[in-house]
Amino acid sequence: MAEGEEDLNLPNAVITRIIKEALPDGVNISKEARSAISRAASVFVLYATSCANNFAMKGKRKTLNASDVLSAMEEMEFQRFISPLKEALEAYRREQKGKKEASEQKKKDKDKKTDSEEQDKSREEDDEDEERLEEEEQNEEEEVDN
Repeated sequence: MAEGEEDLNLPNAVITRIIKEALPDGVNISKEARSAISRAASVFVLYATSCANNFAMKGKRKTLNASDVLSAMEEMEFQRFISPLKEALEAYRREQKGKKEASEQKKKDKDKKTDSEEQDKSREEDDEDEERLEEEEQNEEEEVDN
């Protein structure tokens, strides 16, 4: 768990980036306002996590999942965020599925390449063995002729 009060705050760089994305160009924000938003965001995250944890505990689980967070948002009366959260969750799942499929395809391609290289190496060894046998046969024929 958090050791000090500063451990409960979100990173300033993240908060600053979110604030800049939310505000129109040319609008500045004071250091005090940025600090207040950072603390409010931290409190919100902690509260949402606590509510989601309650749903996980009711389900006799130790792992929070997306449905716990969505239920917590509803309990906290943030219904207007549920639809955007569901959309973001679906986008995340599609992205993860795409990454997984790409990774599996890359592995299959690598395995095919390895198999192909092994077959090529095996063919080369077979060719070398045939050449040696032919040379030995020629040598034996020469010895018999002599």
